[in-house]
Amino acid sequence: MDRKIVALVGLPGSGKTEAARFFSQHGFKIIKFGDLTDKLIQDNKIEHTEHNEKRMREYLREKEGMEAYAKLHKNDIAKTLVTTNIVIDGLYSWEEYLFLKKIYKERLLLLAIYAPPPVRHLRLNTRHHRPLHKEEAISRDKEEIENLNVGGPIAVANHTIVNIRGMEDLRIHIAEFVKTQF
Repeated sequence: MDRKIVALVGLPGSGKTEAARFFSQHGFKIIKFGDLTDKLIQDNKIEHTEHNEKRMREYLREKEGMEAYAKLHKNDIAKTLVTTNIVIDGLYSWEEYLFLKKIYKERLLLLAIYAPPPVRHLRLNTRHHRPLHKEEAISRDKEEIENLNVGGPIAVANHTIVNIRGMEDLRIHIAEFVKTQF
């Protein structure tokens, strides 16, 4: 049986990380692209702020190209896919999508998690880990749309889940997706 990759796409606060947790409950291994940013911040002993995260993301993409996160996770993805299905928490750029699609073809599924801006901004403001104020959330949306080419992967997603009714509803939608696709 060919293992598959589900890459979660969506704007900040849409619920990608929570969706990834639900996939892990179905036996998927989570690969979180943003861990590279966190590692760079930690390795360089830089304060973990939205500004510094942005600097590190830009640095990685300047150094490795817009497909940087997919490229730098390539070996981990290949090794993990031998034994289990994968969920990628946070594929962002069109270039990341094209990089992985070229390698994995039909084994790569894009799942868009959508929530409208007021819902996402409230979630981002109230989350425990790295909360963002409304202005920061709006700025992050703008950056991802204008500079990271996030719109393409969202637009061509194989499936979209509207995440506005809470965790239990999201869990049910993930279970239905897994049942129909695997």
